[in-house]
Amino acid sequence: MLKYVRDLGKTGVESIQSIGRAGMLFGQSVTWGGPGSAGFLDLIKQIHSVGVRSLSIIIVAGFFVGMVLALQGYNILIKFGSVSALGTMVSLTLLRELGPVLAALLFAGRAGSALTAEIGLMKATEQLSAMEMMGVDPLKRVITPRLWAGMISVPILALLFSTVGIWGGAFVAVDMLGLYDGAYWSNMANTVEFYDDVVQGLIKAAVFGVVVTWIAVYQGYDAAPTSEGIGKATTQTVVISSLAILGLDFILTAVMLGGV
Repeated sequence: MLKYVRDLGKTGVESIQSIGRAGMLFGQSVTWGGPGSAGFLDLIKQIHSVGVRSLSIIIVAGFFVGMVLALQGYNILIKFGSVSALGTMVSLTLLRELGPVLAALLFAGRAGSALTAEIGLMKATEQLSAMEMMGVDPLKRVITPRLWAGMISVPILALLFSTVGIWGGAFVAVDMLGLYDGAYWSNMANTVEFYDDVVQGLIKAAVFGVVVTWIAVYQGYDAAPTSEGIGKATTQTVVISSLAILGLDFILTAVMLGGV
């Protein structure tokens, strides 16, 4: 019994220490400047790496999610004679919830794990230590551009996911199921609000982008410098990021809807 209590206490202390180290890393990395710090071209390179290279999976996934939403929504709404509201249902579902959440989850699985593995490998091969010996701050040189690239990329990817999903829903509703295209688009235009739907969805995506990228760079920077340590850190990035996204989604939704 004492062993379990001791192990539980040890795990709790290690978790608190890990949160503290992550907070210090974020505070030191979120600002630019310092010896050998990254420049604008480094930021552009990282945006291309984590953002542009994620476009294919975001576009394909968004299109199919929109198609599924339209197909399921049509079969539900037709029972109540409300098929004309299909465009509204698809757009609001994507803009408010599925767009930010699924884009962030896909980003965590594709780009977040890659960031963790890259930084972990740099630590294992002592590239970060070599930077310190040369008087270069590895946080400003390596972590900062990757952190900002993720924070910038996720909201854009979420908006693209929702846009492509709406077009995927239109493809199923109009081209496959024969719904009048005017009903699909006009009802959407009349009900979707810029701030309540689009902006709040982007706020969610921005929060997810900060959290997912922060987790990814921290796990790589704090990983044990071994192949096993890098693999464990990569797995933790995906698991912790996924749980954080789902938990934050509930909190943000409750706050935006005035539930808390």
